[in-house]
Parts: sequence; C-alpha cells; structure tokens
Amino acid sequence: MEKDCERISFYVVDAFTSEPFKGNPAAVCLLKQQKEDDILQSIATEFNLSETAFLLNLTEKTIKQSRVFSLRWFTPKTEVHLCGHGTLATAAVIFHESDVTSSKVTFKTKSGKLTAQEERDSINLNFPSENTVPTNPNQDLLGIMGIDDFEDACLSKTSKKLLIRLKSEEALRFLEPDFERMKSVSTKENIRGVIVTSKGHPPYDFVSRFFAPWLGINEDPVTGSAHTILAPYWGEILGKQEMLAYQASSRGGELKVRVQKNSRVDLIGKAVIISKGELNLSGYAHNDYSK
Repeated sequence: MEKDCERISFYVVDAFTSEPFKGNPAAVCLLKQQKEDDILQSIATEFNLSETAFLLNLTEKTIKQSRVFSLRWFTPKTEVHLCGHGTLATAAVIFHESDVTSSKVTFKTKSGKLTAQEERDSINLNFPSENTVPTNPNQDLLGIMGIDDFEDACLSKTSKKLLIRLKSEEALRFLEPDFERMKSVSTKENIRGVIVTSKGHPPYDFVSRFFAPWLGINEDPVTGSAHTILAPYWGEILGKQEMLAYQASSRGGELKVRVQKNSRVDLIGKAVIISKGELNLSGYAHNDYSK
C-alpha cells in the first residue's frame, strides 16, 4: 500500500478572472509535510504553468481550523519570492474548498507575511509595494521587443523588473517580442522581467503586459507581483488610491488595486477553480544534493 505522504492533493485555479479559461492558471498543491526543493521543482515543471504554489499548514489543526500557512511558488524553471496569482489561487482553495472558519488567513513567505481576506465576492491580497527608480533601458532589448518609442522607463531594484510606459494601449497590445532573442541580451541590471504599461481605455485606469522569458514565462497572463509596482506608479501619475487594472494578454484578466500608506498594496480579484486531483509520488527518486 502506498504511503499517504506520497500523495499530494492539487487544484488548478484560474486567477484574476470570474470566467473559466481566462485569467492566469496556477496549480495549488496541499503539502502534508515539507518536501525537498527538487521535488517541488519537478512538480512545477510537470504542471508547466507559469506558477505552482505549495501550501503547508503550520499548525496541528486541520486546514479548516488554521489561520497561518507556509506558501512557496515555483515557475517551470525556478522558485520565485513573490507571486500574486499563485497566492490568489491558493486563497481561493482555502476559502472555497476547505470551508475555513476564518475570512482572513496569513501566509509566511520569502517576501514576508502576506494576508488574504474575503472581500464581498472577491479576495483581497495585501502585499508589500515596490518603488522604482528612473533608468535608461537597454536599446537592444527594446528593439527586440518591438518598442521604438516610450514615455517613461524605470526599474524596481528589489525584483529586477523593468517598467516601460508606452504612449497608447494600442501600441502595447500590438507588441510581439522575440522571446529567444530577449534571453540573449545582457543587461547591467540583470533584468528578470519586463512590464509594459499604458493608460487604459475606460473602465480601466491602466493596462499592462508582462514578459519574463528568463524565468521560463514568455508572457504571463496576469501578474499580481507586477501590480505591486504598477499600483504605486500609476497611483502617483493619476492621483488615485484605488484603480481598476487590466492585463492585456491573450487570456486577459482584471484586478482592483488599492495603494496603502504603509508601503503596502491591496490586490483584489476573483478566481475560478477548474480542476482538482491527486499527485502520486510513490515512484519518484529525488536528487539528494546534501550528500
């Protein structure tokens, strides 16, 4: 008989959307005990979604009774320290599938403590916001992305994300970057992702797209972590604390952002649970790098 610990329950959730097959899909795996990093990476590679989230209950209580969890996120290639849609997907599983008795939970992550709270028919994620500094972007990189004119360029030194503001939403939507050539460009800032943004057409205050071929994600459908940069950026430009944002990928997705005064930002969105199942790890032989 296979050991119970060799089976992991999982869900696939479309985040930042109220419609199936829109927004950004993430896998959410419910761990009964901590697993080695190479196992987690292999699972994320197997799912081959932009993000796989791993939730671990930090108490001896059931998930239904718990309030505090460990949360980690992996792309098909590497672990990341912050993921918005993976957190939203995980919160949706907790609130909608486990019948948790609280409307607010806390996640302990490599980006500190994050909270998720039910807010009407949506979920409110409270994340640290990221500031940017002006930068002169690599012209070769811009050319490969098809950008020949822009209004502003800045850099988040924390996450190494480059933000480029274009003059129109149309220019943003028509971009067709060459992702293989993007990976070959060497930048002094060691860029790990590019946010392209512009003012939006009503009802949206701003729109964006996000590209991260260096992380194995050519174009991310909807990127919560990018909005920890976009929210304070556009909030200052528009003079607004609360804004409605749209990420103009082929799947598309929307979220409300709310800039807080304590260097935090609320990312508010909906999620749809698409499927659930069980992983069988009984035959997996992980690489023990500690030897």
